[in-house]
Amino acid sequence: MTQSPFPLARALRAGETVFAGWCTMAAPLAAETLARDGFAGVVLDAQHGLWDTASLIAGISAVHHGGGSPVVRVPLNDFALVSRALDFGAEAIIAPMINTPEDARRFAAVAKFPPQGERSWGPQRAMTLQGRTATTDYLREANDGTLTLAMIETPTALANVDAIAATPGIDALFIGPYDLSTALSGGKAQDVTAPEVEKAIDTICAAAVKAGKIPGIYCSNAERGLVLAKRGFKFVTIGSDQAMLRDGIAAQVKALKNA
Repeated sequence: MTQSPFPLARALRAGETVFAGWCTMAAPLAAETLARDGFAGVVLDAQHGLWDTASLIAGISAVHHGGGSPVVRVPLNDFALVSRALDFGAEAIIAPMINTPEDARRFAAVAKFPPQGERSWGPQRAMTLQGRTATTDYLREANDGTLTLAMIETPTALANVDAIAATPGIDALFIGPYDLSTALSGGKAQDVTAPEVEKAIDTICAAAVKAGKIPGIYCSNAERGLVLAKRGFKFVTIGSDQAMLRDGIAAQVKALKNA
């Protein structure tokens, strides 16, 4: 299925709110289903999920086929996978633990073509998926069309949030609320609605808006996602394929046992 190029970036840069599914199981069909059944974007989680290189290639194509925008969360410090995932056709990259402006600069460098960065040329698969045959068309559009989302999830990142947001080539700040709550509690809790976590969430959102960047966040369910969207977040991810499958199974088994 050929789509207009870079629909995710166009929507977010226009100020729209985008809800995305989260996929951990390395199942391209699950990723396609999340897109086909209504999520505008689908995150393929290669940090904590099961996606490897081969499944990412298939998963990115599956999301495109389902009519959605594929996003890849790369493993910690795996900047080499950033440009590869973009070459495979990912429209955005989420990088974990971006704690300093230097981390942000390294991330942006591998995601953006010169003069903004140092991304190496080789997006043949991405060009195909995005309907581009002329290399100059893709090159002209890619820096604005592919998004970099820097994860803010530690006290160090929180202290540096304005500098990270101001880094050229960083398009968005993305909150990992569970790591953030773990860190802010000193490893004692994962309460994503604790007062200190809620305060940090608002601080990060404000820093993104102030810098003209996109605020994003992970939410465990739609109810929480709607709350955060009302608080200004524009890229909001919802749940995970595994959790949705587990919840669906539990509901069916409960109905059978109660019959």
